Amino acid sequence: MSEVKAFLWKGDRLLILDQRKLPLKEEWFEAKTYKDVAYAIKEMLVRGAPAIGCVASYGFVLGIEAGQDPDVVIKELKSTRPTAVNLFWALERIKKAYDEGRDVEKEAVLIEKEDYENNKKMGEIGSVLIKNGAKILTHCNTGALATGGWGTALGVIRSAHYSGKNIFVWVDETRPFLQGARLTAWELSKEGIPHKLIVDSCAGMLMKEGMVDAVIVGADRITRRGDVANKIGTYALSVLAKEHNIPFYVVAPTSTFDLGIEKGEDIPIEERAEEEVKKCGYTSVSPEGTRAFNPAFDVTPAENITAIITERGIIEKPSWDKIKERVGS
Repeated sequence: MSEVKAFLWKGDRLLILDQRKLPLKEEWFEAKTYKDVAYAIKEMLVRGAPAIGCVASYGFVLGIEAGQDPDVVIKELKSTRPTAVNLFWALERIKKAYDEGRDVEKEAVLIEKEDYENNKKMGEIGSVLIKNGAKILTHCNTGALATGGWGTALGVIRSAHYSGKNIFVWVDETRPFLQGARLTAWELSKEGIPHKLIVDSCAGMLMKEGMVDAVIVGADRITRRGDVANKIGTYALSVLAKEHNIPFYVVAPTSTFDLGIEKGEDIPIEERAEEEVKKCGYTSVSPEGTRAFNPAFDVTPAENITAIITERGIIEKPSWDKIKERVGS
């Protein structure tokens, strides 16, 4: 079993695996200040909602140890990416520890440790839903690179694989940042999990031909009623899965639920630079002067979701009443 880590806390600095360089180069970025951490999050050296929350917590520690105003540190870290709620959850938690006079470094380490343990629990719980020999379609990257370790949706796949189930994974390339092609395929290759990479637009054909048994994705924010914000392209997959009677599973820790938001339309959707769409890697793929629209996420309505898998159990056909039972109010 290969251990993949997205970041390493060294007590006085944070090492962050620069995911922009993968899979061609494994290069570590050394964050010595909270501003370094903010840069790493904003520029997507590190990405994935749980990982962002963990890394931001360590950024707060670096700011406090340097004698910075905690409110200034929190404000800058919160401004990095607007959609992933784990960022705000983690910063509010560590700020509470600071206000109560507790050791913030210990709190940050605990946030990372709990995320890893929760991912392992979700993997065990979710793998029960995966049949032996299943062909699974996944989108974006939801593995150890996106979390404190093990992964959310990819963690379920990983757990199913290590339980002895003969699974196969279809990996969406996930344009425009290619998290599937560059990161998910990299993680699966390291662990010897059978997979093939596909262009995003191939998913519908695979479903029509009976070549997909389940779709498993992660989440960046989940509302009270169970609407899910996730990487752009997730909504289209949910529609295709519903049309072809294929189960559509979302895997996320309870920290990804934003119970202050009722419906998906109220989730802030990050819009990123046009250049990400107009280029593939560093190569231009559109004429000069062409404009691009680049929302980083879309929203999948609760009615398109078969179940949400959390560390506290499975929420089938999500609704507020069911979410309240698992997540609380």
